[in-house]
Amino acid sequence: MTWTVAPEPYDSPAAVALWRAYYTEVSDRWYLLHEGRRTDPDELEREIAAGAEGGLTAPCGGLLVARYAGEPAGSAGFRLLDEATAELTRVFLYREMRGRGGAGLLVRAAEEAARAAGAARMVLDTREDLVEARALYARLGYAETEPHNAKPYAERWFAKRLGRGRTGSR
Repeated sequence: MTWTVAPEPYDSPAAVALWRAYYTEVSDRWYLLHEGRRTDPDELEREIAAGAEGGLTAPCGGLLVARYAGEPAGSAGFRLLDEATAELTRVFLYREMRGRGGAGLLVRAAEEAARAAGAARMVLDTREDLVEARALYARLGYAETEPHNAKPYAERWFAKRLGRGRTGSR
């Protein structure tokens, strides 16, 4: 079986299904850990709708969808924060697709897309409880940094130099 990764509109059927699965998983995980319950369905729908686009549109961002044997399996997005810095977001694989190399492939593809858009550095934030994500980022060369934002659920911050961006910076 083979992986493919390609840009896709944030509102395509595959991207919408991946966004819903991603948001449901991370939201439920937080609420189960902190409040012993799953996400309220009405809250889930409001948050999914509110964050659908997420800055993942050209020319300042993009969404990539990974397919395994032709079927949607995961996503990763990036958005430019300034002319040299991009933020990695929505790195997600369906549970049954994990452990097959897709996450690293997605992150590397998002790095390449961000580099093509001019970024020389990629940053991201994640939560303390998302230990698998933190391990992935460390394995891919991301180093923990000081906070670069004040998002309510951000607990850990990472950064990585991408090399030469469009601006020629290193």
